[in-house]
Amino acid sequence: MRGRSDEVQKKRLVTALVSAAVVLCFLYVYQGSIFGSQSSGATALEYGSKSLRKLGWGGDEDADDISSKFSLDDADDGIMVKSFPVCDDRHSELIPCLDRHLIYQLRLKLDLSLMEHYERHCPPPERRYNCLIPPPHGYKVPIKWPKSRDEVWKANIPHTHLAHEKSDQNWMVVKGEKIVFPGGGTHFHYGAGKYIAAMANMLNFSNNVINDEGRLRTVLDVGCGVASFGGYLLSSDVITMSLAPNDVHQNQIQFALERGIPAYLGVLGTKRLPYPSRSFELAHCSRCRIDWLQRDGILLLELDRVLRPGGYFAYSSPEAYAQDEEDLRIWREMSALVKRMCWKIAAKKNQTVIWVKPLNNDCYLQRRAGTQPPLCRSDADPDAVLGVNMEACITPYSDHDHKAGGGELAPWPARLTSPPPRLADFGYSNDMFEKDTDMWGRRVENYWNLLSPKIQSDTIRNVMDMKAHLGSFAAALKDKDVWVMNVVPEDGPNTLKVVYDRGLIGAAHNWCEAFSTYPRTYDLLHAWNIISDIERKSCSPEDLLLEMDRILRPTGFIIFRDKQSVVDYVKKYMSALHWEAVGTSDSSSDSDQDGDEVVFIVQKKLWLSSRNSRDEE
Repeated sequence: MRGRSDEVQKKRLVTALVSAAVVLCFLYVYQGSIFGSQSSGATALEYGSKSLRKLGWGGDEDADDISSKFSLDDADDGIMVKSFPVCDDRHSELIPCLDRHLIYQLRLKLDLSLMEHYERHCPPPERRYNCLIPPPHGYKVPIKWPKSRDEVWKANIPHTHLAHEKSDQNWMVVKGEKIVFPGGGTHFHYGAGKYIAAMANMLNFSNNVINDEGRLRTVLDVGCGVASFGGYLLSSDVITMSLAPNDVHQNQIQFALERGIPAYLGVLGTKRLPYPSRSFELAHCSRCRIDWLQRDGILLLELDRVLRPGGYFAYSSPEAYAQDEEDLRIWREMSALVKRMCWKIAAKKNQTVIWVKPLNNDCYLQRRAGTQPPLCRSDADPDAVLGVNMEACITPYSDHDHKAGGGELAPWPARLTSPPPRLADFGYSNDMFEKDTDMWGRRVENYWNLLSPKIQSDTIRNVMDMKAHLGSFAAALKDKDVWVMNVVPEDGPNTLKVVYDRGLIGAAHNWCEAFSTYPRTYDLLHAWNIISDIERKSCSPEDLLLEMDRILRPTGFIIFRDKQSVVDYVKKYMSALHWEAVGTSDSSSDSDQDGDEVVFIVQKKLWLSSRNSRDEE
């Protein structure tokens, strides 16, 4: 009896162990294939943290010797990252720092009247989604530019509510598998092209061309909708930063970028826009539904900060022409405000008024004592932007700019290669600028030689330079049909104003945080020493790689230019991120004086996901 009892107990023990193993395997598979909770996110984060600690990436550790921290041998360290979990399908459009669910979960006390809920609020490390963002069901490689200006695949942005809501304004129309953009807007139902020509005519520009023979190059369009205004300006050699929040029209910026039109998620709320002073020749608001009179005109004063001397503000809104009592009141108060700001009416016709900003400080100095809004403090930095609160004050010109009267910038396209006026703010000489331009010209030529087996002339449209410095990488792409978002990291020299002086656009950013854009919005990322730089800040390079994957389109490319040890580190994640190597070279191939840098180009594979599986194509 004892023998049979022992045998039964053994069988029960074996059965229990087998059952436990089956349950554990099921939980492992479930976690890897369906990433729908914070618990699985924590697991991914813990794994990444262990890997970084093995590499010597402790938060309190001295970061002087980057190479030693990236030099572990792949065969021996045992930390090759095999896979990342895939985020749940409902996160296919996740923007980590503009996530409304995060605001609710953290119970942030925000002032909705000041648009604080549309400003950036980034998740703490323990709440980050350390997983791969899946494309939506049926995702296709985007339509190529210039055809994409007028149509995109509906499957890529499966949201048609704007087509119904704005059906009388010709924003967009659903046609079968595509969404078509007729070029209309809230205030230009019959097309942005005619509206832009009418604006040029109001300003007496030659041949009704809005670029004013190259003198008008950079534009800020606030409340841009699906960015048809900016899209139609491109044919006039005018580049627009189309700006809108992730609001009730939440996919408008996503549509803009899918179309191949420059755009950025942002709002006029309480913080300064991420652009330096004197960046734009024209600001535009077409029925943007912004209360310009609130808080002593603080939002209009923010536009004043980013406008160049002699810059224009084109305002198309009922207040400019309507005769009802409320609109007349707003018009009177707004007219009084801009008069005290020394703006003058350049033109007013039908539904549009265009104001012009003064060229120098003369008008400011002639105002009566105590006039509101006041001038900003003399020690205030007008180019400090990230996390800086707006101020209800007028940004005066420096003595140099006052004397120049806005006449220093060359017209486009000479502006791109002429030494910018604000170059001297950084102690850079004209000779240094020209050498930088030449060096990046050689580098970009080498990049395209490496990319040539994989690309056609229309393969790449949306480009981001993650560390733009003087903008010479973007300048070297002038003959290609691309546009570049020039990102200047907040911890380096604030050279973004030089970028804008060259007739380019961009934004300041902290790469320890997610960028303000939708997933799958860029065809090419240029990462020059960006991994090395972020490690010095004790931020996670793994998080940055996941962020780069988030904003990169399937079949898109990343150009890493960094130390060999950093490239080796990136290679550890290639399989997990579904990237494949395209080409590599050392800096000698582009006659570079910085001989310890290596060029490594990867391509993101197109993979599709459902709630229960992930299939590669």
